[in-house]
Amino acid sequence: MPGLLLRPPPLDCLTSFALNAAARSRTFPASKHLLRRLSAMNRDLLPATFTPAALLLATWLTAGVTGTALAGPWAEVTAPSTGLTKVIGGVSSGCIAGAQTLPAEGDGYVSIRRYRNRFYGHPDLLRLVSDLARKQARRGPDLVMIGDLSQPRGGLMSSSHRSHQNGLDVDIWFQLAPSAAVANRDTANQADPPSMVTPDGEGLSPLWGDDQQALLKTAAEDPRVERIFVNAAIKRALCASDGDTAWLRKLRPWFGHDAHFHVRLPCPHDSSECTPQAAIPAGDGCGSELDWWFSAEARQPAKKSSTPRPEPTTPAACRPLLSTN
Repeated sequence: MPGLLLRPPPLDCLTSFALNAAARSRTFPASKHLLRRLSAMNRDLLPATFTPAALLLATWLTAGVTGTALAGPWAEVTAPSTGLTKVIGGVSSGCIAGAQTLPAEGDGYVSIRRYRNRFYGHPDLLRLVSDLARKQARRGPDLVMIGDLSQPRGGLMSSSHRSHQNGLDVDIWFQLAPSAAVANRDTANQADPPSMVTPDGEGLSPLWGDDQQALLKTAAEDPRVERIFVNAAIKRALCASDGDTAWLRKLRPWFGHDAHFHVRLPCPHDSSECTPQAAIPAGDGCGSELDWWFSAEARQPAKKSSTPRPEPTTPAACRPLLSTN
């Protein structure tokens, strides 16, 4: 899913954004746009004695940011730093030195929304994208649409994510594109590809098919991938239909993620200052922990707090990246 702040606020200061959004997402389709602004945090990182307050904490730490004030200077940086690649900090509070650039097009893929300047990452991530796309190219002529990776030097973005900060995250859309031109045309005005989940949030839409499952399974079975965030309805359908559930362990349910899935890599060996996430629990994740996402508790709106959210703090080791080439 990792926290944005080094010291989180008291639970009684947290908002009800998570539960309120969870409920609204299954009642009002328009709210899905809001949920897509949540970055992917792994619910299994919450305490074993899970409470709604813990979910609120997780959501507070990962909720999408809409103002450039919180993003600070990171969104204004236009190019990666020079030198060796090094991941610093965590996915929700970090940066990346010497990031590599994902080409606009490659064998089997197209990088969309390049105007956002979020197509940078660790070399391991870029190799993963290329490998997944080449496997898709062997399946057919349609292209994988690659969404956001990280900014040139990582850091907090001005919209859509609290994670994606240290070059280890990438969004991959479920819908395939017939060509790069079509992909860029259809997403030019920030229009999202269609959801793969029914409007009630309970099951898969008719748009889900073999291509979508093959793409997701290929990513999950890659040993370089640590975890993948998907909508709970997608995971539940796969738990019920796929006899081989071993690969489903890496699929972690989270709000939104009904039109794309979010791939995350572990800390690379070349980055000692990278902050790792807790390990995924054992098992395929198809039991009661998945049932919660469809429970009354998950859908119950809660009152929203007026307490302002404190501004984020980045690791001290990231600061030199803002003043060097």
